[in-house]
Amino acid sequence: AIALPAYTDYITRGKIPDATSQLSTRQILMEQFFQDNRTYVGAQPCVADTTTSKYFDFTCVADSVTANSFTLQAAGKDTMAGFTYTVNQAGTKATTAVPTGWTLPNPNNCWITKKGGVC
Repeated sequence: AIALPAYTDYITRGKIPDATSQLSTRQILMEQFFQDNRTYVGAQPCVADTTTSKYFDFTCVADSVTANSFTLQAAGKDTMAGFTYTVNQAGTKATTAVPTGWTLPNPNNCWITKKGGVC
């Protein structure tokens, strides 16, 4: 009764770095694109990616890409459905959605990694 929920949470926490590491990498690629082109519009990391990760889909938030700004998003799928993480051009990280049983961090300026809003 205690072991199974704890193990399930452990497995879930182990999948979160799939989103956060990919978002960090894509943020760097966006900055490199900006240095070369002086705009974020047309940057490859903003192209929808549903195949790189088994647990997350990566996109840019709709209408967030301008010459001077962007917001990248990782939306959970399969066993990670319900999780949504974002990062923008300023490096501001946020957890915008969590599944039932998880709590959003307060203030919401980080990527949640554990239940109870722990980042």
